[in-house]
Amino acid sequence: MSDPPALRIGALEVSPPVVLAPMAGVTNAPFRRLCRSFGPGGGLYVSEMITARGLAERNEKTLRMARFADDEPVRSIQLYGTDPAAMAAAVRFLVDTEGADHIDLNFGCPVAKVTRKGGGAALPVRRALFAAVVRAAVTSAGRVPVTVKLRIGVDDDLQTFLDAGPIAADEGAAAVALHARTARQHYSGTADWSAIAELRAKIPASIPVLGNGDIWQPADALRMMESTGCDGVVVGRGCLGRPWIFHDIAVAAAGGTPPGPPPLGPVATVLSRHAHLLADWLPEPLALIDLRKHVGWYLHGYPVGGDVRRRLMALPEGWREHPDDPTPTVEDDLAATSGG
Repeated sequence: MSDPPALRIGALEVSPPVVLAPMAGVTNAPFRRLCRSFGPGGGLYVSEMITARGLAERNEKTLRMARFADDEPVRSIQLYGTDPAAMAAAVRFLVDTEGADHIDLNFGCPVAKVTRKGGGAALPVRRALFAAVVRAAVTSAGRVPVTVKLRIGVDDDLQTFLDAGPIAADEGAAAVALHARTARQHYSGTADWSAIAELRAKIPASIPVLGNGDIWQPADALRMMESTGCDGVVVGRGCLGRPWIFHDIAVAAAGGTPPGPPPLGPVATVLSRHAHLLADWLPEPLALIDLRKHVGWYLHGYPVGGDVRRRLMALPEGWREHPDDPTPTVEDDLAATSGG
């Protein structure tokens, strides 16, 4: 196929129209840089999910998580929040102080600790509140584009996407992305791409609709766009341990044949590079903990024995020998969960 048209999100041009999904505990600055190094210059690489209230209250941990690297050409960040006032304050801070170029709002997170508070995929159930949160972000962002990430709904009996998508568009969202699963599904089963097509038909053509869910190979991205009419794709779990997928999708989108899976040697080189990027960004204990969750993803499908995996997924020094020691070595961080 010929090159797909560039995806326009406000003043931003995303070409090819491929976005790195925000994933909590994963898409920090080192991982974004790694993915960007494989992708074309016009991609969009979104930060992990950040709480709006934490930013509004200048929480130290939240501020650290929201850091951008100096070399990021587009400063893109995802916010989670349920209070319009806190969302407005967080967006103003990101735009005025941190130089954010793109704000994504999370209304797709299926994690119980988020939905139980009325956030993530639960918030679109309350249509008026959902509209108020989107409106607050758009108003505070000014010229910076605000996008919205949705799920199909809470479950099959409580679907919200066909109401929430048009509401977001009416409130000024520059694009709407849909993970084609319900919150109850989490990441099980198969994404229902037909819902993406339904949403595309429901929203004015001037507002891009992006599809998310089950993009594991470059061909999946092309097939999603062709079968649903969506304007771009969001790649989440498909890039874990495979950041080169952004290069491969670009090759496929241009009509070329992407290479097959790389041999173990090049994979180990990328893993080593990832480790160095983390070590340059985080204190060493935190960098090690962050890297551990990536090791299994990188080595999945390769003939690597359990002893090698155990050595790579290292524990802090003396960890096994002192099981009753209550002293923390580093402060807690969010578990690795997707932003929706």
